[in-house]
Amino acid sequence: MTLEAPGFVQAKIRRFDDKAIEKKRTRKSIRMEKPQQAASVALQRLYDTCLQVFQGIGTVPSPIHVKKLSSILDSMKPEDVGLREEAEFFKTKNSVQGNIGVTYATIHRCQNFSLCILFLPPAAVIPLHNHPEMTVFSKILLGTMAIKAYDWADPFNGHPASSSKTRRLAKLKANTTFTAPCDTSVLYPTSGGNIHEFRAITPCVVLDVLGPPYSKDDGRDCSYYKDTPCTVLSGERTTVSMRPWKRHLHGEELTKVKKDGRGYGWLEEMENPKESEMDVIEYMGPKIKIPINS
Repeated sequence: MTLEAPGFVQAKIRRFDDKAIEKKRTRKSIRMEKPQQAASVALQRLYDTCLQVFQGIGTVPSPIHVKKLSSILDSMKPEDVGLREEAEFFKTKNSVQGNIGVTYATIHRCQNFSLCILFLPPAAVIPLHNHPEMTVFSKILLGTMAIKAYDWADPFNGHPASSSKTRRLAKLKANTTFTAPCDTSVLYPTSGGNIHEFRAITPCVVLDVLGPPYSKDDGRDCSYYKDTPCTVLSGERTTVSMRPWKRHLHGEELTKVKKDGRGYGWLEEMENPKESEMDVIEYMGPKIKIPINS
């Protein structure tokens, strides 16, 4: 799809920690179509519901609120954010030139939540990363995407080792492919696949709702990880690095890992990878009406 953003000759490359580096760019191929009134109504409804759902830092939306917001996102279409589904997305020549980075546009951001759109050309990857103290709703609007997601095997006991670089055991929650239209996925601070990776198989557009948004100042910086298969725990095959974790796993969880290790993995934090850099473009779709007292 050729989504053109007229007038863009310069963009910013950002990591999730909001550090920006200026980069000269050629004309972007992203177009946000002028929406019809129905599209703005859909987006406005999403925004208004977010005001109710996200109550502030340290809170998690109630099941009723999660269901309500998910229902709204499930019904949303590309046109609701100013995109045409039949339009050509990222031109093939971009991939040939090695430009397979991710682009994003922020629709709205406040202290309690943010709304943004992610554009992933074929083969683009958002590496395995976490969402500290956050609840995130992701709706694939266009395309086919492979998603791998983990949760910490024991999220409440922290890391038993002193080094943040030490491997930590995580439970695989998802490792599958999704094609739009599909249901909205929801992750929570300690469950639902809080640590995930996006890998675009075809051109993809994802509408993300994060509550609260990333904030390094508030301790919600983004960390990246590399994963390796889990080592079997039974008998002499238990590795030295695994032994501290046996003290923190109990009951059914420990039994499952001891059995064969499948469904678990080792995650090790790493420096921000090159793939974590994203181009930023201005959102030019339907506008939302923000209350004066917000």
